[in-house]
Amino acid sequence: MEKIQMTTPLVEMDGDEMTRILWKMIKDELLLPYIDLKTEYYDLGLQHRNETDDQVTIDSAEATKKYGVAVKCATITPNAARMTEYHLKEMWKSPNGTIRAALDGTVFRTPIVVKGIEPCVRNWEKPITLARHAYGDVYKNTEIKVPGPGRAELVFTAQDGTEIRETIHEFKGPGILQGIHNTDQSITSFAEACFNYALDTKQDLWFATKDTISKKYDHHFKDIFQEIYDRQYKEKFEAAGIEYFYTLIDDAVARVMKAKGGFIWACKNYDGDVMSDMVSSAFGSLAMMTSVLVSPSGVYEYEAAHGTVQRHYYKYLKGEETSTNSVATIFAWTGALRKRGELDGIPALMAFADRLEQATVKTIEDGRMTKDLALITSLEHVTVLNSEEFIKAVRETFEKLS
Repeated sequence: MEKIQMTTPLVEMDGDEMTRILWKMIKDELLLPYIDLKTEYYDLGLQHRNETDDQVTIDSAEATKKYGVAVKCATITPNAARMTEYHLKEMWKSPNGTIRAALDGTVFRTPIVVKGIEPCVRNWEKPITLARHAYGDVYKNTEIKVPGPGRAELVFTAQDGTEIRETIHEFKGPGILQGIHNTDQSITSFAEACFNYALDTKQDLWFATKDTISKKYDHHFKDIFQEIYDRQYKEKFEAAGIEYFYTLIDDAVARVMKAKGGFIWACKNYDGDVMSDMVSSAFGSLAMMTSVLVSPSGVYEYEAAHGTVQRHYYKYLKGEETSTNSVATIFAWTGALRKRGELDGIPALMAFADRLEQATVKTIEDGRMTKDLALITSLEHVTVLNSEEFIKAVRETFEKLS
């Protein structure tokens, strides 16, 4: 068949370890045979980030602003062990954090639901989408190890030299300090992204913080959301038949466990980091969750919500067989290709993305899957496939559907 033509490149961000291996398999087996794939390539593997002093990550974010759509492989955020393993110049920051800050985006994460993979929470019938604020809080913090007794103060110095000063704690001995921040601009972008996404997908929107304890920081999030909703979105939500409401984060957790799903749950940065893993794991597997970063200017960056699958990579290096789930990485590509087709007016590219997702789900529902899913499926007589076999099985299913 004739390959589908693209007019505008995707920004392609390659990554690390086992997901980097899957990335190439997916391109070779599922994309290049069918699409005249145009990408602007950036190698975000840890070695190359180290060689470029992480400039490559900044460059990839700027390219995403230019072209409007990116697809990203999972990457390593180094710790002390990685410093030694990769002989790093310094402990480079999370690429995801750098890209989120550059795009001022909100991360929407949604589980991929397939028959035979039942949620741990029995009443969950529909996916729950996590909307994670992607700026500030502990991800942009400043920390101090307190060596001994003394006073810790929070100080803001205005441009005119006036100060606001609050005592944090009178230390009697050693301890630790952490300072976090956020901006009205970023919170506003977060709120607008959540309201627009809810309208686009016709889903209720929940927002939760801990304003009863954090009476200024968290309460400010709540106030900005409510003010924007009342001014810009209340009538639109009512016309669409959907609801926005605010609740405390602990109440939201309790309500989520008893809900049926089918809504968007907006969380501050750290809450969204934790809760998205909880939701994805409870739906079946961390490897079965999509993630898209949406900026206020309408820029999209798609990726899998999981990490680099380090343990499988070490097995792969030894020549041992792996059975690594590639579904979320496939869906990162389909999400980016669908959006590229939508923005460029290429229906064939959108249809290709839909069909590839359908083929991926059908392959699993037909009983062919990787080991992680075989261990939790309710289907009987399943066939466990290794990493490469699963991707080839998806291609086989895709060609039958074409």
